[in-house]
Amino acid sequence: GWLAGKQKGKARLAQQEAIASGQVQMIVGTHAIFQEQVQFNGLALVIIDEQHRFGVHQRLALWEKGQQQGFHPHQLIMTATPIPRTLAMTAYADLDTSVIDELPPGRTPVTTVAIPDTRRNDIIDRVRHACMTEGRQAYWVCTLIEESELLEAQAAEATWEELKLALPELNVGLVHGRMKPAEKQAVMASFKQGELHLLVATTVIEVGVDVPNASLMIIENPERLGLAQLHQLRGRVGRGAVASHCVLLYKTPLSKTAQIRLQVLRDSNDGFVIAQKDLEIRGPGELLGTRQTGNAEFKVADLLRDQAMIPEVQRLARHIHERYPQQAKALIERWMPETERYSNA
Repeated sequence: GWLAGKQKGKARLAQQEAIASGQVQMIVGTHAIFQEQVQFNGLALVIIDEQHRFGVHQRLALWEKGQQQGFHPHQLIMTATPIPRTLAMTAYADLDTSVIDELPPGRTPVTTVAIPDTRRNDIIDRVRHACMTEGRQAYWVCTLIEESELLEAQAAEATWEELKLALPELNVGLVHGRMKPAEKQAVMASFKQGELHLLVATTVIEVGVDVPNASLMIIENPERLGLAQLHQLRGRVGRGAVASHCVLLYKTPLSKTAQIRLQVLRDSNDGFVIAQKDLEIRGPGELLGTRQTGNAEFKVADLLRDQAMIPEVQRLARHIHERYPQQAKALIERWMPETERYSNA
């Protein structure tokens, strides 16, 4: 079965009834499957893709739906965003972890350079050369600090108009979050088929885009994005055997943090190195997406300062829990009254 927020009326009710009755054995869905009115018939396995896009409350809601029928659902949690080992050890201490950290066969590392916006015309010339002389395709990514689809769309449209004028010999496409899904799919299909030389886009292309012939990406205002998101965007190129390049087109002056962030991307293509630097720059709350819930707040510990102690702390915690369960329970109730519920997520 399939369940998504865009389903309405009778179609949605019919799907919910099929799920509740057990008529469908596997359900694929968006955040809609977390909703209270969605009931399952023996939920035994939950697979969550890109787990950082789901809150701990939502994972817990799914787990509790299985509990209603006496099940303890198994959970398989996946993410393409690398997580520092020390952070994984604390955030996912109850999970067995597997890491795939090598490039797929035939992929080449992406060369990254940071260039000031004052050299914008040079970059436009570089796009022309890549598309016309080398026969490659390129992305031009527009970013905004405000999380507003309308403002992002307006910025992308203005850039699209600018690049169409500057590069009349190229077919330039546009995709942003305000477009209808069918419109976005049509543009992406044209780009994948090689009908478009250059795609102007917002960060909607962060995931799910695979065009091996695209070997150049320009990211405007990269100082406005976090390292993890920049690394994800950069991953849209370098998907073929040809050498690929990412240009970080920044506005001056750069803050000290922004300088460090861009330098990290220039120096490394290793997602785990980048994730560790992101942890150092932003802290664990932001990186895990838990600052909103407050459930990653530690009373005394500091993940960066105390990372060498984490294995020993975990060993002691297990020892106390096994040998002195009443004292362990009292400590949890005193310091983290809500944590026992969240640990199931």
